[in-house]
Amino acid sequence: MNRFFSILLLCLLLLVGCSSNKQELLFNSFSEKLVNEDYENLYLLLSSESQQSVSQEDFITKYKNIYSGIEATNIQLEMGEVDKENNLIPFNLSMDTKAGEMSFSSFELPFVKEEGELRIVWSEKLIFPMMENGDKVRVRTLSANRGSIFDRNGEAIAKDGTLITIGIHPSVFDQENRDSKIKELATILDINEETIIKKLNANKNPDHFVSIVDLLEESPKLASLQNRQNEGILTQAKQGRVYKNDESFGRLLGYIRPITEEELKNDEEGVYTTTSLIGKAGLEQVYESTLRGINGVEIYIERDGHKVETLAIKEAQHGSSITLSIDARLQKLTYDKMNGEKGSATAVNPTTGEILALVSSPSYNSNWFTTYMTKSDQQHRENIKYEDEKNRFASLYSPGSTFKLITAATGLETQTINPTEIKTINGSQWQPDSSWGNYNIRRINSQMNIDLRKAIKYSDNIYFAMSALKMGSDSLIQGANNFTIGEKLNVGYPINQSQISNSGTINSDILLADTGYGQGEIMVTTLNMALAYSALSNKGNIMNPTLVLNDNSSASVLKESVISAENLPILQDAFSAVIEESDGTGRLAKIDGVKLAGKTGTAEIKSSQGETGHENGWFVATDLDSSKVSIAVVVEDVQEGLGTLGVVSIVHDILTDYLK
Repeated sequence: MNRFFSILLLCLLLLVGCSSNKQELLFNSFSEKLVNEDYENLYLLLSSESQQSVSQEDFITKYKNIYSGIEATNIQLEMGEVDKENNLIPFNLSMDTKAGEMSFSSFELPFVKEEGELRIVWSEKLIFPMMENGDKVRVRTLSANRGSIFDRNGEAIAKDGTLITIGIHPSVFDQENRDSKIKELATILDINEETIIKKLNANKNPDHFVSIVDLLEESPKLASLQNRQNEGILTQAKQGRVYKNDESFGRLLGYIRPITEEELKNDEEGVYTTTSLIGKAGLEQVYESTLRGINGVEIYIERDGHKVETLAIKEAQHGSSITLSIDARLQKLTYDKMNGEKGSATAVNPTTGEILALVSSPSYNSNWFTTYMTKSDQQHRENIKYEDEKNRFASLYSPGSTFKLITAATGLETQTINPTEIKTINGSQWQPDSSWGNYNIRRINSQMNIDLRKAIKYSDNIYFAMSALKMGSDSLIQGANNFTIGEKLNVGYPINQSQISNSGTINSDILLADTGYGQGEIMVTTLNMALAYSALSNKGNIMNPTLVLNDNSSASVLKESVISAENLPILQDAFSAVIEESDGTGRLAKIDGVKLAGKTGTAEIKSSQGETGHENGWFVATDLDSSKVSIAVVVEDVQEGLGTLGVVSIVHDILTDYLK
């Protein structure tokens, strides 16, 4: 008898074991096929009743759409203890999605036995436990804002804002006067009629909104285009990037545009998508990683058109804003006074180093790239031969006679220039000896007896060539370095590095002499020269230049005592005479009640002496009384009409408005 019960118990255990093994095999098969996206064979595991409730095609499509839509990866399932009474296999499921990790511990796999095999009783709850028949899984992008760019006074000069799309409702638009309305739109928007016709012809649905162009919210063009729905002319608001509507900011701010396939491929962080807009130029490009926002994602269940439960959410990361040291008023004022002339201007605060203006002329309106470019704008760019594509405030120029401040200061500091010593110079050209052959230093002024003050005031090239030869190349190079020439300036924007010469050395007397009065191979930016002259207004010190302000921003000295306390009054007096005295070369910059120091400069661009080349005109000025601004302006090709005195007048007009 005991033996009989033992055999019976063993059989029961075997039956239970076989049953448990089948349940585990069913779960493992379900898990394997789900992980491997083998939805076709997963469907074959379903019970006959389940297969009657959903077709294989719908089943496969549902899984594919949901799992691909949420970008499900790293799917893992863990089987729980089988509920034999209710024929349920509890399990946990986790996966990575575009909204982050998703994990559920409440899944149940129902099963039935059919023809000796276990089959899955399927419903939407096996996709997500809270799903019901007819529910949809939705993915919603949580848009991130791009950071704004502010000027020093808190004015937003680049921000996310509202654009107005001008569009057409074809079925209404075409009912009457189609051609005349196309002509009217083209005239108002200043675009070609063909642009409108092409967009209309490309549309296949007469009830679709056909976008034509985007406008700024304050555009005067809107006045004649709004409230014309009955004619098929529509306006729609949308979010977009909005810039200060002025060309003076274009080269500085840059713009954003759609990401390219190559840029997306190089996105190692994986923060961009095919629809991302990224910085393509200017500050928008330089500070892309700061300004950009990273969109978030929400995955949720929708029932009867309403969200019923969030499955996973990754919050949007909004971009950070930046505040510039730029004074928007001075930026615009400077650009306007340059009146489209090719050139560069930089203004700094002498006592803080804060950059108040960075101007490249001509420039563009950044809104062209987020709205559109009119025919008139396109024609203007053609007329100026696309000169707005060059960033001139980051470019290098020969400084001409504005460099004489550096030669004078270096000579005084090394005691190779005696400010009261009078040099006798005869004629308009000079060379130290016949070893120079036919090469001579030339000057425009004719004074015979010249001391330092007169040499500065009348811009005597020969005096400064003589002074450079006396001090030697090592002293002049070091003096230039003291004034930032040849050093990298970390201002928060890529500015080309200045140079004292092509090689960094001066290995001939002719090159040394030419460098002394600002010719030779020396190349600088307007920032270099604005900083150099700022020392006259800041006790001989040059401050670290700053473009981007933050909570930790504080003024710091970059170059201390480049002009000693002993020599500062000498140079202040001499460079003030350039402007304050009626026969100074910068006399046109004189402003009553404002004491300025400054220097003119004409840089000749030619391959050899005796040739006729291009001339770039300079004027640099700093106010000695309030130490509010030091400004350097260079204009290209002044020989064509403006002349260097025209540059002096530009600076006069800027400072008259800004300082008063």
